[in-house]
Amino acid sequence: MAKSYHQKSEFEERVLDLRRVTRVVAGGKRFSFRASLVIGNLKGKVGIGVAKGLDPAQAIEKARHQAQKNLINVELKDNRTIPFEIEAKYGASRVKIKPARKNHGLVAGGATRIVLQLAGVKDVSAKILGSTTNKLTNALATIKALKQIQNQK
Repeated sequence: MAKSYHQKSEFEERVLDLRRVTRVVAGGKRFSFRASLVIGNLKGKVGIGVAKGLDPAQAIEKARHQAQKNLINVELKDNRTIPFEIEAKYGASRVKIKPARKNHGLVAGGATRIVLQLAGVKDVSAKILGSTTNKLTNALATIKALKQIQNQK
């Protein structure tokens, strides 16, 4: 039996960024779209995918496929917070994430909030320390920080 493409996935997804990019060739300009997408199952798995396509739907579909390839497991303490304070840098982005007490909530902004939400983190304080407003690099810095939890254990 063939697999249905409209099957409900266990992952939730959020489009971080959708940009029209241009390539200049001899005949003029060629336009394509770049999609940055975050997927997560709200139980400790999260991934980011970046892909280009001729239209937004194609770019998002390719990014979803990339994100599934780039999934990481996040070790959560009591299924709600991270075990210790972490800091990471990716490009010009710097992110600091601190564990918080129960019912504190997810205090984070921008792309960091989206990544942590989809990872299933409920109680942390996070701060984007870098001066860049680039959503993709801020999200990748957050992923890099979450990977540090795996390496420390």
